[in-house]
Amino acid sequence: MQAAWPPGAMERRKTTLVDKLLTTCEAQVLANERLLDSNALEKERGITIMSKATRLNWGDKVLNVVDTPGHADFGGEVERVLSMVDGVLLVVDATEGPMSQTKFVLGKALECGISDIVCVINKADRDTARLDGEVESEIFDLFDLLGATEEQLEYPTFFASAKEGWATEDVDLAMEWSKMKREDRPKEGHGAANMVALLDCIVSTVPPPSSAALEQPLAFAVNSIGTDSYVGRLATGKIEAGVMSIGTDIRVLQQDGTPGASGRVTAVYGTRGVERVALEGPAGAGDIVTVAGVDCGVGDTITTVKDGVAEPLATPPIAPSTLSMVFGTNDSPLGGREGTHVTSTKIKDRLIRETENNVTISVAPVPGESEKMEVRGRGELQLGILIENMRREGYELCVSPPQVILTRDEETGQVLEPFEEVTVDVDTDYSGQVIEGLTGDRRGNLVEMKDSGSGKSRLVFHVPSRGLLGFGPEIKSETHGSAIVNSIFLEMQPHIGTLGSGLKKGKLISMATGTTTGYALMPLEARGTMFVGSGVDVYEGMIVGESAKAGDVEVNPCKAKQTTNMRASKADEKIVTQPPRIMSLEDYIVYMDEDEMLEVTPSKIRLRKKFLDSNERKRMEKKGKNKSL
Repeated sequence: MQAAWPPGAMERRKTTLVDKLLTTCEAQVLANERLLDSNALEKERGITIMSKATRLNWGDKVLNVVDTPGHADFGGEVERVLSMVDGVLLVVDATEGPMSQTKFVLGKALECGISDIVCVINKADRDTARLDGEVESEIFDLFDLLGATEEQLEYPTFFASAKEGWATEDVDLAMEWSKMKREDRPKEGHGAANMVALLDCIVSTVPPPSSAALEQPLAFAVNSIGTDSYVGRLATGKIEAGVMSIGTDIRVLQQDGTPGASGRVTAVYGTRGVERVALEGPAGAGDIVTVAGVDCGVGDTITTVKDGVAEPLATPPIAPSTLSMVFGTNDSPLGGREGTHVTSTKIKDRLIRETENNVTISVAPVPGESEKMEVRGRGELQLGILIENMRREGYELCVSPPQVILTRDEETGQVLEPFEEVTVDVDTDYSGQVIEGLTGDRRGNLVEMKDSGSGKSRLVFHVPSRGLLGFGPEIKSETHGSAIVNSIFLEMQPHIGTLGSGLKKGKLISMATGTTTGYALMPLEARGTMFVGSGVDVYEGMIVGESAKAGDVEVNPCKAKQTTNMRASKADEKIVTQPPRIMSLEDYIVYMDEDEMLEVTPSKIRLRKKFLDSNERKRMEKKGKNKSL
């Protein structure tokens, strides 16, 4: 029994690759594409958010496969499963080569001493694929940069098309298959265009657990937890040593070594695809299983009551959070109309439940404000996914703008802030806009620039994390969608001071409560870009648009045309308004200024000022200026 782990950058078709491996092993066509991306948000966005495990039966071997996210915001999912894997399937795009996420996940694997690695250069069937050895050289250079050992550098390389379902070590054969239609490729026998060679390579590269491990005391590392309405608390993880079956008396060792709860195994499950299936016999070392019968947490170790291990299994360290947001109740005039969970207690309980399974999310009360909770995470995407899940579950809440978490150097006392390495692949014609966008007000530094071919350029920057907030939507518009932006945490560096003033946008703020009208919105379009259309409920202090000039402007979007009994001397002017700008939840999160909040309900997202009353805003602004003086 073996464990293989396919990391890679976002959108490199990792999950599609696992689909094809499942199809090859099960000898049947899967009902759904990207089967392991079973979460609704994963299907909508086309990314992997949560790590998931499944089993592949290949001949007389069982392969336990873990599919991990590629986006840096979900790097905790990678760190969480490192203790479960024995080998790595490194997936790299044949056109783009190694990305920043590839560097992150590979670096974590090498740090853990994993040496059984298989490299897959995917999307080799594309016209833009670089199969001339350039991508292979970039991958080798990345291994060398990350300090790989001689053993780790001895990895086989496959050229594959996960979408088409083939993989081969022969680059010439890969180029030949790429030019052929699907029906013309060889289907059977040696040299068939399928995944057989890759599966055989995994079996020969990743070693099975030793027979001696089965004779050792039970050591089961808990990787995630869940609940079942029938069997109760569930714990998923890898059996590092020993065997486990229904009826085994077990106990928990917490991460610090203190004893936890005791119980008896009432169920043992494996995974086939995304379905949980009961295992008929005992599970042994190397198996990734789900068990029921004891209360435990992520990172705990489960062992037997009699003759069990004395010390908990070591868990990889988790990188610190970089952003924080404050969650509170929705106190707007329109609050409480839609949600089923609107109280601070309900919001607090939901956030605490999130921390039980999500090791990179932490929650703490806000001093002096009992109804608010500070939530810390890896990035705006991770926090945005949490908020989106909550609103879909019926929660109403208000959240503050994201704040970068600062630390202080213990030796020098200097304030430090997180920096990120940002890689941008963009059409060469738009390179200037990207450089100006990241090195100007955002205070980044350009460290590398090279031509990627086909009219593309790759730019690498070192940028403070707070300088990246809002950059994605902005550069998408500037480059007409041609820019692909990836970033990973670099290091903590000295605080560089305030960012440029050009990042702050003026807002159009409603000075009235009511329903918007086309009559009022049409003249306002000359003053900026509207966020709302006609017939939308608004309230005083709600932000209804972005001002074309610096500074906030108060407007009345609810003004209605006066009606009289007198007939007009000329025909009424036809009211025509432009469609409002539609922004996603993540766009709003990075768009907020420090004095603003985001109101989130099951069906609406509204941007508002923290203080709704105009006079109160002026008092707080004056107070802030006096404090700064």
